[in-house]
Amino acid sequence: MKKRILAIILMVATIAINLSACSFTKEKRYEAEFLLLFDTVTQIVGYADSKEEFSEYTQLIYDNLKEYHELFDIYNDYEGLNNIKTINDNAGIKPVKVDKRIIDLLQFSKDAYELTDGKVNIAFGAVLEVWHDYRDKGLENPETAALPPMDVLVEKVKHTDIDKVIINEEDSTVYLEDPEMALDVGAIAKGYATEMVSDIAVEHGYTNGMISVGGNVRTVGGKGDSKEDWKVGIQNPDMEADKKELYILNFKDDSLVTSGDYQRYYTVDGKQYHHIIDPDTLMPSDYFTAVTILCKDSGMADALSTAVFNMPYEEGKEFVESLPDTEALWVFKDGDIKYSTGFEDYIAK
Repeated sequence: MKKRILAIILMVATIAINLSACSFTKEKRYEAEFLLLFDTVTQIVGYADSKEEFSEYTQLIYDNLKEYHELFDIYNDYEGLNNIKTINDNAGIKPVKVDKRIIDLLQFSKDAYELTDGKVNIAFGAVLEVWHDYRDKGLENPETAALPPMDVLVEKVKHTDIDKVIINEEDSTVYLEDPEMALDVGAIAKGYATEMVSDIAVEHGYTNGMISVGGNVRTVGGKGDSKEDWKVGIQNPDMEADKKELYILNFKDDSLVTSGDYQRYYTVDGKQYHHIIDPDTLMPSDYFTAVTILCKDSGMADALSTAVFNMPYEEGKEFVESLPDTEALWVFKDGDIKYSTGFEDYIAK
């Protein structure tokens, strides 16, 4: 395996883990952090026998996460690579031959669409592009910030039929039948990639770690030789509050993802408009400040956090309660908090 240490690692810390008053575990705890991939910060915590072993672990995760980042990118081209942007650029023109990892993501996303009754839709790109453009302009020039005209959004939503995303697994091609359609995998890609690189790490023998890709947290095994649960905090959406975390959760071999209105937004006439667009209203969803999902699969947690954010509370609660091994927490606009039946079992006492 590679012996070089990533130049992008910002910190590596070692902490002896106490087993008892007079003995220590064999493994030590290490941390690493790097930027840019999926336009966010990736943090890795792992237990290993040496710094060199952990560096190999980190390099493996970085290399694979970089490949997923480039494959799932909707904004940038990469020499010699067909990605999601390539598919969008050829909408209505021709099928695009792509890596099987893109095929797998799109199939997963279609399943998520069916499961959530369309509350998360990767074919919603035509609408999201409009909001993205208006948000960027509003951030660049706040004094002229404006909302997208509803008639434009209504026209764009006509081009969001996921059934027109034609996947040919035998030929490994994807074709968008509608020339005005665009894929946007932002609600799923980060979590899905996190799940995939976690699986790759396990295949290479790294079974005690935690990966956070922009807050999409995936734990593998427990904390070192002790196999204790990981402690993971849920960020307080009130960024000015003294209490930075709403809860600390104990879990292992699970994923935690939060969708919220408090980080990506712009302001029009004194009101904030965030990036999670309700497919029914074509406006930013207005039910909650944040929704957190805890479940086994990081890709599904990512999809569900968006879907449940777009559902009224009673509908969302019934939906979450119908899913196996899935819990949720809702933070309402007034600061009220509710959670699913089994969520409390994970709260650190």
